[in-house]
Order: sequence, then C-alpha cells, then structure tokens
Amino acid sequence: MLKQVQHDGIGWIAACLLAVVAMLALATPASARDRIVVALQLEPPTLDPTSGAAAAIDEVTYRTIFEGLTTLDATGAAVPLLAASWEMAPDASSYVFHLRPNVRFSDGTPFDARIVRFSLLRAIAPGSSNAQAQALSEIAGIDILDPLTVRIRLSQSDAGLPVLLAWGDCVMVSPRAAGKLATDPVGTGPFLYRDWSRGDRLTLVRNDAYWGAKPSLARVEFRFLSDPAAAYAAVKTHAVDLFPDYPAPENLAQLRADPSLRVTTAPSEGEVILALNNAKGPLRDLRVRRAIAYALDRTAIIDGAMFGYGQPIGSHFPPQNPDYVDLTGRYPHNIAKARALLVRAGYPHGLSLTLKLPPPAYARRSGEIVAAQLAAVGIRATIVPVEWPQWLDEIFARHAYDMTMVSHAEPADYAIYGRPDYYFGYDGSTVRALLAQLKTTANPAERHALLGAVQRRIADDAVNGFLFQFPHLSVADARLTNLWVNTPLQAVDFSAARFAGSDAAAVQGGGTRAWAAPLAALLIVVGLAGLARLLGIVLLARRLGVLLLTLIGASLVVFALLQLAPGDPAQFMMGLEASPRAVAALRAELGLGGPWPARYFAWAAGLVQGDLGISYAYRVPVTGLIGPRLAVSLPLAVLAMLLSVLIGLPAALLAALRPGRGLDRAIGAVTRLGIALPSFWLAMVLLLVFAVQLRWLDASGFPGWEAGIGPVLAALVLPTVALALPQAALIARVARAALVDELARDYVRTARAKGLGPGLILWRHVLPNAAAPILAVIGLQFPFLLAGGVIVENVFYLPGLGRLLVQAITARDLIVVQAVAMLMVAATVVSSFLVDVAQALLDPRLRDRA
Repeated sequence: MLKQVQHDGIGWIAACLLAVVAMLALATPASARDRIVVALQLEPPTLDPTSGAAAAIDEVTYRTIFEGLTTLDATGAAVPLLAASWEMAPDASSYVFHLRPNVRFSDGTPFDARIVRFSLLRAIAPGSSNAQAQALSEIAGIDILDPLTVRIRLSQSDAGLPVLLAWGDCVMVSPRAAGKLATDPVGTGPFLYRDWSRGDRLTLVRNDAYWGAKPSLARVEFRFLSDPAAAYAAVKTHAVDLFPDYPAPENLAQLRADPSLRVTTAPSEGEVILALNNAKGPLRDLRVRRAIAYALDRTAIIDGAMFGYGQPIGSHFPPQNPDYVDLTGRYPHNIAKARALLVRAGYPHGLSLTLKLPPPAYARRSGEIVAAQLAAVGIRATIVPVEWPQWLDEIFARHAYDMTMVSHAEPADYAIYGRPDYYFGYDGSTVRALLAQLKTTANPAERHALLGAVQRRIADDAVNGFLFQFPHLSVADARLTNLWVNTPLQAVDFSAARFAGSDAAAVQGGGTRAWAAPLAALLIVVGLAGLARLLGIVLLARRLGVLLLTLIGASLVVFALLQLAPGDPAQFMMGLEASPRAVAALRAELGLGGPWPARYFAWAAGLVQGDLGISYAYRVPVTGLIGPRLAVSLPLAVLAMLLSVLIGLPAALLAALRPGRGLDRAIGAVTRLGIALPSFWLAMVLLLVFAVQLRWLDASGFPGWEAGIGPVLAALVLPTVALALPQAALIARVARAALVDELARDYVRTARAKGLGPGLILWRHVLPNAAAPILAVIGLQFPFLLAGGVIVENVFYLPGLGRLLVQAITARDLIVVQAVAMLMVAATVVSSFLVDVAQALLDPRLRDRA
C-alpha cells in the first residue's frame, strides 16, 4: 500500500510540475503593445551603414536610427525624406536640395546644409570604407547656399542621384558622433539605439524628440535567428512579432493555418545569384561561365531550396521593375551544352572549384543543390561554409573565392557591373559605356532601352549564375498593422507600426497562451482530484485553506508595508521641480490616488487574473518584466536545488553509515565550513578563478534561451555552484542528524538481527523514515534560492528576479516590488504546501494522525 501511495504521489507531483510550467507560460506575456520583437537571419557586423556592405546593417539602422535626404517608395522612385524637395539641372549635372527645418540628431546637433556637406564628403573621402564611395565619387563639389539649401555639383551627369541618395550608405551623420557610429549610432530617425547583446539581440527605443510623427512603438528589439527550426518555434510561440524574411519556407503552409499569424509573400529587390570570380582561374573563360549557366536548373533550385517561393531570373534585375527584360530563356538547363562548352574550354575531364556559402538558409540550401547540378556536368564544387564576417572579408573585400551564393538586396544596383574592382572581377567595357550613357539620360523611354541593353549584355557575358528573385516571406503577429515590409530598401519602416486591439497595456498571447490556460487548469484539477483520493478530502481542504489564508494575509502585509514606505513615486519620477499639478496627474495615471482599501482590492483582483499592474518606471506590464527575469531565476533555483540534493544527500548517507568515524568527522568539518561560506563570496571566488583566470567559462551575463540550452547552461554553471554548495552543506547536516536519530530505533536493531547489511538498512528502511525533516529543508530551499540569488545574480550579471528587485527599489517602482515580494511569498507558501503533501504521501502515519 505504501508503494502504491508513493507511486501515485510521484505522478501527482509530476502533474503539479507540468501545471507550474503551464502557469509560467501564462505569466510570460506576448509582446507589450508598444514593443515589437523582430527576428532577422543575420546580425550586423557594425551599426554604421556608411561603412560596410552588409545588408543587415541597414535592416537594423535605416529608417530607424538613420535617415537620408531621400528614400524610396513602393515603386522604387525617390521621394523626400530629410530633403523636403529638390530640383535637377536640365543636363543632370547638379541638384539643389531644400532641407526640412527643425531637424536634430539625437545628440542635439542641428541638421542643416553643413551636415549634408560633411556627410557626403566623408563618404567619398580618401580611405573611406563606404560601399558606395565609388558611385558617390561623381560629386565634384557641395555648395551651401543657405542653412537649409545645398547644391550638389557632379563631375558627370547622373539622373539617378536621388535614388542613390536613398541608400543606407548615404545617410546623414552628426560630425560629433561620426567616429563612433559602429558601436554607438546617432541619427535623426524615429528611434534611438539602446543596447546590443551581441549574438542575441539589439534594442532600439522611441526618439521622443523626432522631427516627424512620433512612432506608436516605444521599443523595437531585433533578435538574430538564422536556424529555420528556431525561426519556426519563435514565430509559432509568438516569441517574435515579425520575421520579415522568414528562413523556412517549408513551414509557411502550417503558419498560414494559424489565425494569430499573418503570412505575406511579395517580390523583393534581392537577386539571388551564384556569384563567380571573373578575374580568377577557369572562371575568366566565358565558355566556363556559360557552361555553369547551362548547368543550372532554376526551377529545381527554387523548388528544393525555397519550396516554390521565388521567381527565376536571367539577369541582375528585379522582375517587378517596369524596365525588366525576361532573359530566363537565354541559358535553359542543358547538360549536354554545358559539357561541350567545358570540353572546348580545355576541361574534358571537368574542373574543381570552391563554393563558399554564407549562413542564410537560402544560401546554404541553394548551394547544395547547385553543387549537385554542377557535378552533373563535371564541375566539382567543394562547399565551404563561412560566417558572415568571413564572407565580407574573404569574398567581398579580398575576392578570395571561386563561387559564392548571395542575395543582392540593394535597389537598382546594376551599376556594380560597371566596376572592375567589385568582387565579381568583371571588366566589361560595353556595360560601362551603357551605364555612362544611362547617367546622362533622363528620358524614360531612352532609359528603358538602355537598361534593357545592360541586362542583355550581363546575361550574354554570363557574369554570374542568375538564379531567382528572393521573395519577401514575412510572418507577423496578425494584430500588427501599418507595417510596410515590401520595401525596395533593406529595411522595414516601423514609424507607423502598431498593434491593433484595445488600450490594454499588453497584447494577449497567441500560441503559447492559447494552450497554457486550459492545460494548467486541467492539470490542477487532475492533481487535486488525485490528492483528494490519496489524502482524503478533509485533509486536503484543510491544507488548501491554510495556503489560501496565508496568501491573503501575506498580500495584506506586503501591500500595507509598501504603502507605508516613505517617499512619493510620482514625485520621484517627475523630479523636485515638477509642479503639484503635474505630480497629481501622474499619481492619477499610475493609480496612486484614492482610498487604500479600493487600491488593495483592485491590486488583489489583478493578481487573481494574472495582471500585476503597470510598472511605474517602465510603463509596461509588470508581468512583462517578471516573465523574462523568472526565465533566468527559476532554472537557476531549480539547478541549484538539484545540485545541492545530489551533493548533500549522498554526503549525509556516507556520514551516517559509520557515525563518529573518520569519514563522518571529515564530512562534518566540510559541511560546517560550507554553511559558513556566504554564497556571494563563493560566487566572486568562482568568477575570479574559472572565468577570469582560467577562462573555462564565460561570465558575461545571460545569453537568452534563444541562444540554445548549451550557452544557457554554461552561463548558469558558476552561479549554480555558488548557490548550491552552502545549501548542500545544510542538507548534509540536517539529513545526517535525521538519519543518525533513526538508526537508534528498534526496527533498525531488528533489521540487523535479520542479517541485513548497514547500507541496505540505511537506504531501504532508515532513509524513508527520516524523509520528513529532509523534505522540509529541501522544500524550503527552493523559495530561498529563488530569492537568495540577488547578490549572486548581480555578481554574474544575470537578469533575474534579484536584479529586477534591486532596480525597482532604486527607482521606487513599488508596483514591481509588490509583485516580486508576492511572488516570493507565493513560492514559499506553495513550497510548504507541497512539502506537507509529500510528507503525508510518504508517511501514512501523518495521514492517520491528521
């Protein structure tokens, strides 16, 4: 009977743990209404769009932090941004730009004609690393006509200058901040740079001093997810609100079926190409390049790598552009022609080339298919995976490659084929002449003809293997509105984006909340029903009543103590110089007015519904602050508790095996020392030894669960040890005392008389009977570890509940302090309840006595 009760009890405890998991999912809300989480496949190497070619830089910074004189509309035409208007000279040899008034950079620098001159001359200065320095080098001079008017003189006519100035490479920069844009960007845009956890996330916040319409979003958080499986999990569980270029097209059918998500597909400006090094080895031969073009089966690549999403292209031009020429029939898939061309080029037995693939899923997947297609004609392509910084260094900068796979996302970027120094290594005099003529041509019909000629020549020269137009595969929260993702530029405009719905402070959860609530309720009901059967309804009702009354009393004490705390949060936030009227208005907004009973019942009603209120300091739901912190502190407490049990209980068993002997005395000395050591001191020692000196572990903070279980566990190893060792010593001493006390019982002598060995007696008979005090100390450890990691979390820079509590106290964010305090009280009360139940399940005498 005892074994059956214990077995049922274990099942009940497992059900309770699942319920806790479900409730934690409920406690972690989806994105706050004024906060959006955006996932990107690539992380930018720097944050300076004027010094680098990575599209990821513009994805994060363009139209958020930085702005240019112009931008592009949905058709790809240049429209005003920082320039209110402009006039072009009849021969397109100069432009006069009229600037918007009252525009300032986030560092306070006013935007005027001097800024335009500084920014553009900086882009073309000797030694400039601007990716469009050559294209901008046609600027012969910049004249300041007045503070808000500037003339740009060109060395050669260029009717397309306003389009070029819309690129991220041409944004305006503050002279005061120009030297530190890579790590501390300063611009005129609607958002400000907040922080960057490299390898994890980058955060922008609203620029309240923005010259234009204020954004609805207060926060834009970019997270970097290149793995398709992680991307699917992120959007499905609403861990991210928007994935503008979703990397897993194989999941789109499933995601479309989810009403809480919106999937959109549209052509982008990104031409996916098999880039060839025209200046190196066999690829200098036009016949080899044409053989590669004939070997490519674009339809198979689109179907295999993109699951049918994408449009074949035959040259470097977007199909949605009115000047597009369909050249996909120029090199139809023909293995025989490809082999014949290789033979004529002097490679009858084929040749070997390297294919360097950057991280995006489209590149890796397409590259594997392309390698197989090339192998069919005798070209052995050795795949070399490279990270994005390697790609920029080896391929884009040093041209150390044979072939690579990449999407060129810049709009109207056909001019790169007129640059022999570009990483293609293509030296085409005919294309250069056509592009030069295009610059001086403003007539639409003539430009159309020239652009068609450029496309045909690039295709005839087989400069690259032109594969497909990359689609915008966007997955977003269905409530996200006013968001333009089908932009010709490498950025999403967040300035008007908002979440549709009520004025509630947080968006109610999608995928996770939908199943968490019924699952938690079901598991709780099942668990209570099982307990009622095992313990009896009277005993269970008594225990639950005590739990409920304790929580109510604790809530009253916590609320009353914080109401008596000196100081006024509204006055603290507004400052001493604020008028009484302003302070009173803020108090009303924060709900600090009115009689305290009404405020208590409002707060308690929110607690029952899972609503902990709005943070005074951050103006976001408190659940949104606690949820991510609990995701750090909870696993830390669980790991520390498990480690303390795994160390303390075996130590107690060894010590109790031969009481008073040498091993018992040694373990006693070690446990006394362990209890005496403060966790924070041990944490600092571990940090200095294993992180600073030996560098075995990284102690630079919490990487976030998105980084994977490995980095998370690596970040929690040292704090777990620091918390667990003192607790292990306590468990060892308590358990040893309980075991030794039980060893003096009559049943132990009877067991010995029957011939049972000491170890078997200790494990089978003594330990179950000594379980009550051991369970008590273990059960009370959990809330202690959850709350006791305050200093340890600060030592290891972990964003847990402890740090949140310290921050809230410092900012007098009393609503957060109340919530954290109640969470700790609830953890203690529930833990005590579970200990009582576990003791009753393990010891029938306790149930009979009750």
